[in-house]
Amino acid sequence: MALQTLNPHRRPAPSPLPRRGHPPQPLLHLPPRRRLAGAAARPRAAAAAVSGAVNEARRPGRPREGGEEGAKETDLATLGNLCVDVVLSVPQLPPAPREERQAYMERLAASPPDQKFWEAGGNCNLAFAAARLGLSCSTLGHVGEESYGKFLLDVLQAEGISVVGMLENTNANACRQAYETLLCWVLVDPFQKHGFCSRADFSEEPAFSWIRKLPAEIKTAIHHSKILFCNGYAFDEFFPDVIASSIDCAVDAGTAVFFDPGPRGKSLLHGTLDEQRALEHALRLSDVILLTSDEAESLTNIGNPIQAGQELLKRGIRTKQVVIKMGSKGSIMITKNAVSCAPAFKINVVDTVGCGDSFTAAIAFGFLHDLPAVNTLALANAVGAATATGYGAGRNVAHLDKVLELLREANLNEEDKLWTELIEGNSLCTEVLILSGMAINGFSEWAVHVPISKVVSDLLPMFEAVSERSTVQA
Repeated sequence: MALQTLNPHRRPAPSPLPRRGHPPQPLLHLPPRRRLAGAAARPRAAAAAVSGAVNEARRPGRPREGGEEGAKETDLATLGNLCVDVVLSVPQLPPAPREERQAYMERLAASPPDQKFWEAGGNCNLAFAAARLGLSCSTLGHVGEESYGKFLLDVLQAEGISVVGMLENTNANACRQAYETLLCWVLVDPFQKHGFCSRADFSEEPAFSWIRKLPAEIKTAIHHSKILFCNGYAFDEFFPDVIASSIDCAVDAGTAVFFDPGPRGKSLLHGTLDEQRALEHALRLSDVILLTSDEAESLTNIGNPIQAGQELLKRGIRTKQVVIKMGSKGSIMITKNAVSCAPAFKINVVDTVGCGDSFTAAIAFGFLHDLPAVNTLALANAVGAATATGYGAGRNVAHLDKVLELLREANLNEEDKLWTELIEGNSLCTEVLILSGMAINGFSEWAVHVPISKVVSDLLPMFEAVSERSTVQA
């Protein structure tokens, strides 16, 4: 499906309906995962069950900086990018000129659409996918008190995901609009092309420019998390020094940092001096960097994704893994001593929105449970593919039963020529591992094929019992 981005540097935005008044009272924390009736209660039970199954099957965990793992009750915390996507079918996508696009968006906002067109977006996609793999998740960011914000909180809570708000440093002089939930209009034309339209496209400052320092509640949440995830879209919401402070907080707390620069990486690289410094700070201090092959090239000027990953690894102070997303071709993980490659699963693609977020959830799972790199990539490819078989992101991202189905089928889109071209001539890696449908040791003297059957047999016991229990409960 073709994807048309109206402004690749901006996605979510505050609601375009200006209303002045006093700032709302702070939203500090959702109540801890209250049990909901019916299906809404299942994600919490499933998460606990997955966690128990995984703890029985997991390999010995890597030592963690900053104290014992037991002190950190949250597996994954996401920073910012909490928004509501309003998904609408339109006769044609918005016009390109800035003024016309702004007028187009204001016309849309003049008649708020029915809630059936709303969906949780941004980092909610990652949190949903991670929670369905059994990880304990929290989202750190701002959510307003209007109907969009209440919808977002209800949806997150139903999936067992907590929210920590960021209203500690409010500005009484700011208009009410500055405190409203981020809104992104996702527009789909008759040819199934997508356009993203938001008020942030027309703002020179971050959406939440009233946040000048990292709130105490956010610092506490980071300290209690094993992973802090941040992506380039956070720069659309917060000033660069707020993002840098969150990364410093994670480092001090022994919390692993995952960073995905996304499409914003290129513009940040050539942005303001503060943006450039914050980008470099994030790249150097991250434990895991995730990006597409195009994004890796834009940050390193190196066309070969393996060599680009090795360059990012070399630049990093704490970097342990660089993960390259290759779309329908698969994925690559570069570490200090090895390069691991995994071809994608063959599927009928319906919609690719949310695939990258879902993929990241599985990388976090593998990192926390110290899985072999090839196993982690296979799981991540399966979770991303499971999302691609459905329509839309948000609550439509991968469910565990579909992930397990793809793993059992083990139908890989193998292209040995691709991996050969990427790997040959890379003398910097001491070991190359490639996921394969055949149990053959290598197509060269330094490449080892890892049979998918072995990987699947390792992964399935970690999830199958939970999937069966969830089916019975349903």
